[in-house]
Amino acid sequence: MNDYPDLNHFRQDVDRFLREHLPADLRQTVRQGQQPTREQLIRWHEVLAAAGWLVPHWPEQWGGRGWNVRQQMIFDEAMALGDAPELNAVTFDMIGPVLMRYGSPEQQRRFLHAIASGRQWWCQGYSEPNAGSDLASLVTRAERDGDIYVVNGSKIWTSYGQYADWMFALVRTGREGKPQEGISFLLIDMKSPGITVRPIVGVHGWVVFNEVFFDQVRVPVEQRVGEENRGWTIAKSLLEFERLKLARIGENKRRMARAREVGLSRWREGRRVADWPWYRARFADLQARLIALEANTERFVARQMAGEKIGPEVSMLKLRGSRLIQLWEELTVDALGPEATPLSPEWLLDQAGATPRDALAGTASSRRFLARGYTIAGGSSEIQHNILAKQVLGL
Repeated sequence: MNDYPDLNHFRQDVDRFLREHLPADLRQTVRQGQQPTREQLIRWHEVLAAAGWLVPHWPEQWGGRGWNVRQQMIFDEAMALGDAPELNAVTFDMIGPVLMRYGSPEQQRRFLHAIASGRQWWCQGYSEPNAGSDLASLVTRAERDGDIYVVNGSKIWTSYGQYADWMFALVRTGREGKPQEGISFLLIDMKSPGITVRPIVGVHGWVVFNEVFFDQVRVPVEQRVGEENRGWTIAKSLLEFERLKLARIGENKRRMARAREVGLSRWREGRRVADWPWYRARFADLQARLIALEANTERFVARQMAGEKIGPEVSMLKLRGSRLIQLWEELTVDALGPEATPLSPEWLLDQAGATPRDALAGTASSRRFLARGYTIAGGSSEIQHNILAKQVLGL
């Protein structure tokens, strides 16, 4: 039940919960820009689940609280400003709602409560070496063998596949008609024989992406969502469940706070970095962009809460929010100057007299590199521009 008609009271409760329950070691890891471990994240998921706050936007029958979209946005912002890690959108915002809409009663019983408990981690098997933006050209195939699909092929850029218990994947089950018409949506146990996960270590030092290989992997037909060769419709629907979140207001505010802290705490040629005209001009410009992004996002939130269907114009939020994150990270690196050179906080902490503040500087460059992915993940900026040009402007 939604117990918060007063949003100010709601925001205060969320802030209080984070102060009291976010594990100190995880807060410090996130605060310093380091990559949390799977164990840290699962422990945090379980804390949230025990309070009913892991999937609060889900219906109550599946472990949610029935929060509206505005409460969800407030919660996400508080999480970011409270140095909590981003929750895995693939698990909680994508596959969960898909199963509620398209899953069989057995699939819903099997997976939804496990996801809401915080103990089950999912990854997305969409992109392939030759099928990224043109996803319909995927070639990973699933051939029917009685009540089993035999899957062969590979996926790439699979976010946190090294942590995942399950994958939802698009596979080719038919070759007639348009390419989109021969694709099915499968749920694949990542412990199945024949699956190999190969982590991709980025220049930033994090393992976010993975290659996943399938060699004669046997998947029960009962783990197909929807009809055979009709997976494309389900795949497109995933975007509906995370559209407003792609503005990443909370994550932008997290980075604004970090850039402000660096500007106020660092000195250059006898003056605080925050007092230099170049810093003040760039900070003011980015802050103005963030205020505009937040106002625009609120327009979409109000429309959705009024029951209005959100169209392709929401792509502008993804465009602006993802690029703004990158600009905040660039400002932070420029404000740090030579301090931002190391890519490893461990290197800094090994130095005599090093402090956690130095670890923040030691991750600045890696965070900047990591932020490059924001304009690719969830639909690249080029794709978003095309959507706006064709579907909104009619060009």
